[in-house]
This record gives sequence, C-alpha cells and structure tokens, in this order.
Amino acid sequence: MIVTSIQNKELQEILDLLPELEMAEIRLDRCALEDEEIEQLFSESDVPLIATCRLAEEPQAPQILELAIKAGAKYVDLEMEAPAAVGRRIREACREWGTVLIRSYHNFENTPALPVLRSLVDRARQFGGEVVKIVTTATSEADNETIKALYQEAGSGSLVAFCMGQEGRPSRLEALRQGAPFTYACLSEEEATAPGQWTTRAMQEAVYGGFRFIEARNLPMPSSKSFAQRAIIAAALAEGTSRLSGYSPCGDNESALAVARALGADVKVEGPVLCIRGIGAKAGCLPIKEIHTGESGFLTRLMIPILSVLSGEPVRVSGEKTLLNRPLTDAHDIMAAYGVRLYPEEQTGPRKNDCYLPLKVAGPLIPGRADVSGKGGSQLLSGLLSALPMAGDKSVLYVHEPRSIPYLFITVDVLKKFGIRMGSEMEGGDDFLETQDWSLCTGVNFRIKGSQRYQAADFAIEADWSGAAPFLVAGAIFGDVEVTGLDTRSLQADISVMDILMEAGASMSQLDGPDGPIHVKRAPLSPFHTDLNNCPDLFPMVAVLAAFCPGESHILGVERLRHKETDRAAAIEAMLSKMGVSVTIEEDEMTITGMGLTRRLATGRLLRGGEYPSYGDHRMVMALKVASLGADSPVVIDDTACVSKSFPAFNEMFDKL
Repeated sequence: MIVTSIQNKELQEILDLLPELEMAEIRLDRCALEDEEIEQLFSESDVPLIATCRLAEEPQAPQILELAIKAGAKYVDLEMEAPAAVGRRIREACREWGTVLIRSYHNFENTPALPVLRSLVDRARQFGGEVVKIVTTATSEADNETIKALYQEAGSGSLVAFCMGQEGRPSRLEALRQGAPFTYACLSEEEATAPGQWTTRAMQEAVYGGFRFIEARNLPMPSSKSFAQRAIIAAALAEGTSRLSGYSPCGDNESALAVARALGADVKVEGPVLCIRGIGAKAGCLPIKEIHTGESGFLTRLMIPILSVLSGEPVRVSGEKTLLNRPLTDAHDIMAAYGVRLYPEEQTGPRKNDCYLPLKVAGPLIPGRADVSGKGGSQLLSGLLSALPMAGDKSVLYVHEPRSIPYLFITVDVLKKFGIRMGSEMEGGDDFLETQDWSLCTGVNFRIKGSQRYQAADFAIEADWSGAAPFLVAGAIFGDVEVTGLDTRSLQADISVMDILMEAGASMSQLDGPDGPIHVKRAPLSPFHTDLNNCPDLFPMVAVLAAFCPGESHILGVERLRHKETDRAAAIEAMLSKMGVSVTIEEDEMTITGMGLTRRLATGRLLRGGEYPSYGDHRMVMALKVASLGADSPVVIDDTACVSKSFPAFNEMFDKL
C-alpha cells in the first residue's frame, strides 16, 4: 500500500486529506497538534495511520507516541536510536493496545554494506519491531541493489526498505514488488519529507494503473437462515400465533416454510414479517406421512428427531439436488441412542452409519440419557434439542468431541424464546475456562425436562453473518465497504469473520453501538492461523482472504467440508490452484501461501481469470465472486443462481460494488 507522509498540517487539514488516502504517516513532531486533537485524529480515522515522532525533533516524543497508541494508532514508528527505556515503554504500550510497532533505521549519508544492514534488521526485530523499516541514502544503482537484497531473507510483509535521494527513487517502487507492506509518498513535491520521494498520485499511477477499487455504503444483510429456520419450525410447533420480523426469503427458508405448512401450521408472509399460527404440538399428535426438505441439510437433520416424537407412524423424508448426495453421517447411531430407526430407500454409503435421502423415520423418540459424538456437526443435535422437550420424561444429551458449538446455542436461544427450558454445562480444561474458546471445549451436557409445550413468540430474526462475510472480506482486500443490520452480540458462529479479519490486519470500525453499521477498509494484511471447525461455512471466503495475505496462513477444519453441497475442501483447493495460489491440505489443515494485493499489482501477478465451476455450491460462488475482484481477466462461473439457497440478492448486490 501507499503511505502518504503528512507534515506541517493542522487537525482539520489532516481530516480533510484522509478520505482521499489509503494510508497516512502523521509526523507528530512537525504537526502542531494538541493532546485532544491527537486523540481525536487517531480514534476517529478509518484510514490506517502511522504515528511518527522523531526524538531528535521533539523531546516529548515518548509521551506523544503513547497518546497516539492509546487513541488507536494502527502503527507507531520508533527509531532504532531510541534509549532502551523508551523502547520498552513504547513496546509495552503497543502490546497492550494492539498497535503494530515499526522499528526504523535512517541513514542520511550513505548505504552501509549488506552484512551491516542485515544485522540492523536483526536488531530491530530483537527490539520488538513487527515491521522493520530500513531507509538509507543511495549514491549509485549498487546501493539500490544492496537494499533489494535485504528482502531475500525477510519475512513477507514485515520489511520496508528503500533508498532516499534521486538515485534511490526507483527503490521506493521496488519495495512493493519485493513484498514490503507499504512504501512512502508525499502530497506534493514541495511537501516531500525526504529527497527522491514520489508524490502519492505518481505512485498510485505506477502501481495501480487503472485497477478499480471498490466502495460501498449501507449494504443491508439478509436474515440469518440459521435463526430463521429454527424460528419457523418452533413457531409451527407452538400454541398460538408468532410474529417473526426481519425475514428475508431464500431457498432454505422457503423450504422451512413449506415444512411448517406440511405440519399443519398456518403461515402468512407479510413483507419482512412472518405470521405463523402453530399446531400446539405434543408427542404423538401428528399423523403425517411425508415431508420434503428441499436442499437444506440443516432442515433435514432438524426435522428427523422432531418427526420421530410427533408422529406415531413412520414418516418419509425427501429432498432434492445436492442434498440427495450428501450423507447423514452418524445419524443412524445418534438417533438409535433414543430408540429411533432410520430406513434409507437407497443403498447406504461405505460405512453402515451413513445414510441418504429419501429415508423413513420410525419413532417414537424415547427420552433418557445418551452420550453422542458431535464430531460430525451440530445439526442433528439441534433437532434432538428441539424434539426431546416434547417427549414424556426428562432427558440428558451429552455431546463429546463437539463441533459447531455456537449453532447448538443458537438452537437453545431460539427455543428459549418459545418457552422451552433446558440446562447446559460446557466442559474443558483450564485454557477453555480462561478463554472461552469454543475449539477448546471437550464436551457439552444438556439437561432437558420432558412434556414441555412450545409457546408463541414475537421477535426479530437476526441478520446473517455468513452472508456478510464476502462483503467484509472484499472490503478488507479491495477497498471500502459498510454493511448494516448485523448484531455484534450475536451467537452466530460466522461472527468469527470479524476476529479473523482483525487478526489479518484489516481496518474495522463500528459506530452507534452493537447494531450499528460495520465498516471495513483496506489495510496491509498479514497471514493468520484460524480454526473453522465451529464455523465451516466461512472456509471458502477465508481461503480467498488468505490468498491476499503475504505469507503462509493456516486454516483448520478441512474435514468439516467434505459433505457440504460439494466437497468444499477439494473445490477450494482446485479453485485456488487454478488461480495460481499455492495451497496444500494435510489432514484437517489447509495451508495457503498468499501475496498482498499491492504486490500482486506491482508485479502483475493477479489471480488467473477464466472459467470456473461452482459445483452448485452457493458458498463457492461467493468466494469466486470476491476472488474475481483481484483477477487478471474475467472469472466466468458456470452457475451463479445457486446463491438463492441462502442469499438471492447476492449477485445483484455484489455486482454493484
């Protein structure tokens, strides 16, 4: 990226300049800002800012830098010559407030020999530099080559090295080609902070040419189908009429409405409001013979336990499209633990506990205690949590090796709104108790009272974090995006996209409380390590993000992808490999070696366009659409209509970015 150095400006002048810049270095030793103005500048800006204050020019530099750090500076630049006590002070402040520390070396006379420069880089890292900045003065082309050689041993995205002076001018652009996260430019030649500095406009033309960055505001997100489907079925089971606001249609949601009607509920759709008069369900109340769950794997697994408690006769469950080829792994064993038998009509898979639609569900569901594996996911377990309260006696459901834990608690949260009560206890070691990291949980114990009845409820369905993920990632890589309607207090597992983006270095902000718009702006990205076992729907989108993060990113959760709408692990690997991105899979981990967008543009190494299959998978279409923004030619997708499964307006909304 291009950092514009700003000096000799007042606060309002700086604020007026920032909307036109992608990054800025604020020379606090040369901008006469009061403490309150520094706090305002660094706390309110969505543009990634570097706070710089040279000790030689400002005796109060340590205090000023600390103030900027606490106010929210993305980076702080501290020169290598700073006293050790000052270095420790700034390093500790950066660690506490999440600011990236740049340790910088400047030589205004010459360019030292390569071994000397290498030792300076090592020292800068020892002094806490997450980014090392080496700036020397070039007197010949050989000096530029010396600086260029530094990048051969530097970690990608962690070194900024170039030369000052007219001889060193080419090295400022070369820094981006070699993998520097950013280089420095000036507003105008008259405002250059060092000889040989490019103007921002000249650098933009040299690096970006005609590349189009995106900018979008007020993008409304659809309702979460995770919440909507659970709420629709609960309302259908309830006694009385429920009003669910915030509804938006999609293929899976419409399938849930069809199932609700098949159960006997009266369903009216009044714009974004669902009015559902339920059947007042209780065990054995429903002589239903067949339901159709469309292409929704979750709806299928939700309904299997519910049907086993509602109907005294076997019920046929059918589906369509990709769902017919997706195994209901472990469904036999889990349902058998409560006395329910499943009879597939087709040949079962290679393991006896694999079965496919269509099948028959033969109850009744017998309350009691069962210890089941959650390794295959949470969907069938959500069905049990929904069905067991209607059984005649109390039950205990213990889930070991849990996956997708947040989805289980979405189920508990929705059931609570409809008057269903249950207790739960999560187990794990000391690390889990301290961090509440879902991935460290070893078991969940649910205690469920029997003979409960669903009661009607009125509430708003949450907006969808999985639908927002493509737009948030697109903003982090390619420009500036604002999405609306999301709740940052949500239990949705896919809210993890915010943590992943922040770990990768994206610039994120939210105003107006937990329901306010979420703003994501392009910033220098870095590789990350994340576990998506609890949120596998994010995997395709996070993989595209990794392709634009310089270095190796590691993503866990590959095995959760094998039986989605397609084998998503294989689909992601094929997509990225064809696009020219190095990707490897070893057991449950995918490793992606990425390159920052600026370096891709500076070197002409954008992703490869061409014809790509969607595999009929809505998540793959979304990933391909985002990847296409950084491709060297159009990305042609064989089927984009399949996004209607979760987000019918996605293509239209995305194409307007």
